[in-house]
Amino acid sequence: MDENNLTRMPLLGDDAPAFTAVTTQGKINFPADYKGKWVILFSHPADFTPVCTTEFMTFGSMMEEFKALNTELVGLSVDSLYAHIAWLRRIQELEWNGKKNIEIKFPLIEDIRMDVSKLYGMVQPGQSNTQAVRAVFVIDPKGKIRTILYYPLSTGRNFDEIKRIIQALQKADAEQCATPADWRPGDDVIVPTAGSCGTAKERMESKDENMYCLDWFLCFRKQKK
Repeated sequence: MDENNLTRMPLLGDDAPAFTAVTTQGKINFPADYKGKWVILFSHPADFTPVCTTEFMTFGSMMEEFKALNTELVGLSVDSLYAHIAWLRRIQELEWNGKKNIEIKFPLIEDIRMDVSKLYGMVQPGQSNTQAVRAVFVIDPKGKIRTILYYPLSTGRNFDEIKRIIQALQKADAEQCATPADWRPGDDVIVPTAGSCGTAKERMESKDENMYCLDWFLCFRKQKK
């Protein structure tokens, strides 16, 4: 594989680029070790920084919520393993926004040489040449990249939205549907657009009590609240 392919930023639908790395939870082979699970792979600029600290406290406090969605967390920064360990110990001593005694049990990747960061397009010169931006990759149980989010260094992530994305993707996969704007679990879902005029007419005239249409191209399936 040539250098351009090695450094090309991965896109939606791509296989998650594979790598082996040392983490605070031991060595991992990614994404092979997570086959059959959803994964949130995310990067942060640096240990012992304020925004990143609040993010890790939030991720740590939500870890069981993500596990309930068959979702694992994997963090990364360009700091050393020793810096990671010292920072995570300090986080456990802090209290913020109702969160305290937060033990980070998910792996945090050591990426001093920025090999993984570059592989995933996490180092963006317009922001920094020495730090990873706040990237989020949602990877499905087959190892495919399903969502990519990038945040600037100054802006903390919206963790409710990250969780909602997982829920929406799982819903769409399970029921072959789509989710409308601001969808939350329990909200009605969108029935895929009809492939022919005949099918569109049938949809509009459907007697299915669980389905309703606003027009031929916009039909919903009711959900039990």
